[in-house]
Amino acid sequence: MDEALLRSLAPSVLGILVRRGADFAAAEDAVQDALVEAVRVWPADPPRDPKGWLVTVAWRRFLDAARADAARRRREDLVDEEPAPGPAPAVDDTLQLYFLCAHPSLTPSSAVALTLRAVGGLTTRQIAQAYLVPEATMAQRISRAKRTVSGVRFDQPGDVATVLRVLYLVFNEGYSGDVDLAAEAIRLTRQLAAAIDHPEVAGLLALMLLHHARRATRTAPDGSLVPLAEQDRGRWDTASIADGVEILQAALARDRLGEFQAQAAIAALHADAPTAGETDWVQIVEWYDELARLTGSPVVRLNRAVAIGEADGPRAGLAVLAALEGSLPRHAAVAAYLHERDGDLVTAARLYAEAAQKAPNLAERDHLTRQAARLNAAAPSPTNGKPG
Repeated sequence: MDEALLRSLAPSVLGILVRRGADFAAAEDAVQDALVEAVRVWPADPPRDPKGWLVTVAWRRFLDAARADAARRRREDLVDEEPAPGPAPAVDDTLQLYFLCAHPSLTPSSAVALTLRAVGGLTTRQIAQAYLVPEATMAQRISRAKRTVSGVRFDQPGDVATVLRVLYLVFNEGYSGDVDLAAEAIRLTRQLAAAIDHPEVAGLLALMLLHHARRATRTAPDGSLVPLAEQDRGRWDTASIADGVEILQAALARDRLGEFQAQAAIAALHADAPTAGETDWVQIVEWYDELARLTGSPVVRLNRAVAIGEADGPRAGLAVLAALEGSLPRHAAVAAYLHERDGDLVTAARLYAEAAQKAPNLAERDHLTRQAARLNAAAPSPTNGKPG
């Protein structure tokens, strides 16, 4: 069974049903039923026209549900209009589905779940496993999201920026369960890039590829985090890096800079350095300047402080850091790193321990705790005698 084929066909089949007049929520349920039936039937009897087969089965499932619904009389006209089996139309409604699933009325978590279900073709069980929640909880979340967008016109324009943020959320979930969400996000972003000519779509795809290229080296065999400077660059995926750089260069050439392009440019400079010591930190600072101008994000300014600390020395980085709010996520970790680079091991160890208490996940907490322990072991012991 070619699951990739099923996933690639699901959005266009859903789009065809909606264009025929099916309610989005009912149509999406019908498509899921058709996908399940395909998994059961196709291995023994593969269809000559997979898309047409799915459209026919999904439409019949929708009609069966419509007949059983309390509003049967309102939908009886649809029964009379059932088209004869034949080749499915070539219209690709994937882009409209992206916009619908990333509707601003949805919460980010609901938009991500609905995108994975309707555009990605994942089952509720797979999405629930990826997010480590019960299947019933995820089913309720998806049902609420479908009800929310059911009254939205299918042809109204959508916001590309919202779609990109949803895809970036999917990518950042990484891997859990039996679905690799990072790889799935790359697949969906490639699909979006094929449907819409937009430099920020290309920028996001490039960013994903460049980050994903380092994935195998981000953790040690025991699961502990490996900082960028300590990663084995010989294990980075050079094909993904080359692909990402090529896509980024084409996007930047259009001179319509956006935040994802700027982030991808920073990732490309890291990927281009043969060793951590050869990283072009001066250029990275310049790209952080652009990114801060585009976003105004204090988190970007925090990362910029690290880059300045690398380019101009740790004290320059600490001076920039002093102007930022201490409540920012990972502020203490950045301060610890810069103080360590400046030779103040006692302060750095204290800040690493403080950062560990505020870490957003167990892996990061363990990493910061180990950093604190390492510096405490290396710092000179205080004298126990009285001063002379």
